[in-house]
Amino acid sequence: MTSVTSVAAPVLAAAPLLKLRGVRKSYVTGDIETPVLKGIDLEIGRGEFVAIMGQSGSGKSTLMNILGCLDTPTSGEYSLDGHEVATLRDDDLARVRNRTIGFVFQGFNLLKRMPLIDNVALPLLYAGLDRAQSRTRAQVRLEQTGLGPYAFRLPNQISGGQQQRVAISRALVNDPPLILADEPTGNLDTQTSVEILNLFTELNRSQGITLLVVTHEPDVARHANRLVRLKDGLVTYDGPVEDAHL
Repeated sequence: MTSVTSVAAPVLAAAPLLKLRGVRKSYVTGDIETPVLKGIDLEIGRGEFVAIMGQSGSGKSTLMNILGCLDTPTSGEYSLDGHEVATLRDDDLARVRNRTIGFVFQGFNLLKRMPLIDNVALPLLYAGLDRAQSRTRAQVRLEQTGLGPYAFRLPNQISGGQQQRVAISRALVNDPPLILADEPTGNLDTQTSVEILNLFTELNRSQGITLLVVTHEPDVARHANRLVRLKDGLVTYDGPVEDAHL
């Protein structure tokens, strides 16, 4: 009898959530072209916690805008969750952005005359859910960030740290696989900043959410697992935070 040796099927690596190849971005004013990104190659896997660092003028904000589909590269390729961004029409791009990305900004960007629960529910309303369903899901996210009892307060009735938690709740309400946070602790005191960063860490560990945090603060970057450092529009370091000598 001839023995048959079984061969295990190869394990395929999961496709990256974000993939950039040769991404360049220039701005033109009159006859002057100013290059900002000069050829970025970058892959971010699902479930990573990545800090993007760089001094003013390094290109980190431009890179964040491209990653968030708020701007387009001058050249190069960008794939987001399997979608080639350059091929998407405006309405498809808006749909991908709404379902795939949650944004957290330094300035919170809450609507001042709207209760917290409705601020959080906004992405769901844009996605077509009715108000009752949107509020129910928004309340769940507010509970998860410790703000359930404050659902019907206005933004000016809570602290800055609490407002940032509302912004995080809003970013999470659509269950996106990716959170982009641009200087999320820039307007907060040290203790509140630590609380927000610990919340990010817990969301990353417990829910597997991919986190990209743009910052110029080493103390913020140390909460991430991976660091991407930009200088003059190029990646000068991409590796573990502990090896980056912050």
